[in-house]
Amino acid sequence: MEITKYLLFADVAETKNFTRSGDNMGYTQPGVSHILKSMENEIGFPLFIRTRQGIELTPNAEVILPIVRRMLSINEQLEQTIASLNGLEIGHLTIASFASTSRIWLPKVINKFQRTYPGIEIELLEGGTDDIVGWINNNYADFGLVSRRHTENLEWIKIADDPLVAVLPEGFVDDDDEIFPISNMHNQPFIIPAEGTDYDVHFALEDSGVVPDERFSSKDDSAIVSMVANNLGLSILPELVVMGNDFKFKSLPLDPPYKRELGIAYRADNSLSPAAKHFIEILKEVVCE
Repeated sequence: MEITKYLLFADVAETKNFTRSGDNMGYTQPGVSHILKSMENEIGFPLFIRTRQGIELTPNAEVILPIVRRMLSINEQLEQTIASLNGLEIGHLTIASFASTSRIWLPKVINKFQRTYPGIEIELLEGGTDDIVGWINNNYADFGLVSRRHTENLEWIKIADDPLVAVLPEGFVDDDDEIFPISNMHNQPFIIPAEGTDYDVHFALEDSGVVPDERFSSKDDSAIVSMVANNLGLSILPELVVMGNDFKFKSLPLDPPYKRELGIAYRADNSLSPAAKHFIEILKEVVCE
């Protein structure tokens, strides 16, 4: 079976729309239907059904989809390895990342990478820890730039430590205060990162025995900073999250200090492609500058 059929199947599984996938891959809607019908004839069962909500995968298609994604990932590695032997001129790289690392680190890294490898297409997926780990495990992403906590089943390459800081409304502490005891968060109105988004903040609170008055939770780091700036409570966030933020607030190092370890996570059974390895080397260089 031609690899393009697998690519089209995986794309339709994501878009749930024949026309949109046809546009993505350069086929007409009848062309998409013809290719998928041919694939169904080869494998012996239908792949999609039409419902009132649109196109859905059949139960059999749900079973083979993760295997197809894995096969496509291996095929991409093969193509990149061949391209690497010929100068790494073509390929595709999907990177899962926190919004904070996408905003602070990745623009410079991508710029430097594409100056050397302009033919490598880069796709970014942004989310919390659970999102990123899921994308890696399901072969949506080649690797994730994520905190180490809750990535025990993945391979790990450390990049840097990112301190956690107290995020406070203006005027909450004196201007000459240089640290903020985490114990002062106890029983205070608090805005906490949503479960599955940032496990390091939850760990810091549990480890210190501090129980704040959790008023709000959010997956959006900027929303948390905004709520703090508008006197809705205190928070704890990684330093990279609050860097370059325009809201009016105060951030101070925690006492005792806590941090998150940032690095590259990838599947243990999925070796990194040549493009991924080059990207990670440039990431290390940029972070260490």
